[in-house]
Amino acid sequence: MNNEIKTTGMVLSAMPVGEYNKRLVILTRELGKITVFANGASKPTSPFLGASFPFSFGEFYLSKGRNAYNLHAVNIVRRFEELSAELEKMCRGSYFLEFADYYAHEGMEGEELLKLLYLSLTALINKNIPDRLVTAIFELKCMVFEGEYTEEPPIPASGACLKAWRAVLSAPLGKLYTFVLSEEALSEFEEAVGLLKKRFVGKKFRSAEMLKGL
Repeated sequence: MNNEIKTTGMVLSAMPVGEYNKRLVILTRELGKITVFANGASKPTSPFLGASFPFSFGEFYLSKGRNAYNLHAVNIVRRFEELSAELEKMCRGSYFLEFADYYAHEGMEGEELLKLLYLSLTALINKNIPDRLVTAIFELKCMVFEGEYTEEPPIPASGACLKAWRAVLSAPLGKLYTFVLSEEALSEFEEAVGLLKKRFVGKKFRSAEMLKGL
């Protein structure tokens, strides 16, 4: 197909359309956030069956329609199945997808946000890094990408919290999840990120509400 488009991305959400089709929202490296229709994806024999679920990461081969893209082929390289082993991790991972969806832009390159999302989900699987710390780092870095942040924590903070804050602001993505904090410093860090969210993020996330009940 001459007009076929190849893009790397991750499925943020999937919604049934009719009996067998699915409407996907995919965060892509080259095109930002896009809507993609996967015809017949719910059929047991469909080549799109395993690729039309949230967390699916890989290469998508598309054609451009009037208001959305159509999926023609896919090569999924990771699905983050490890998250399904624990309900809390699955909820946190789903929250990451929702948060990335909120900050992703259509028609704009999404390479940095996609890489952050991938690394954050990988860190969530790593048992050596507290899930709460992974979540706060992910939230703060998303806000940094959008220019919605403060140079220092918006609360009186300890040296450890301040150091962590500055590290998230300035560190390359590959170095984000290379430190841990004491319980006290982590609580400070979470509180500071929470204040920024109240200031800049005007949305409630379904997965975050579910997390509160766990």
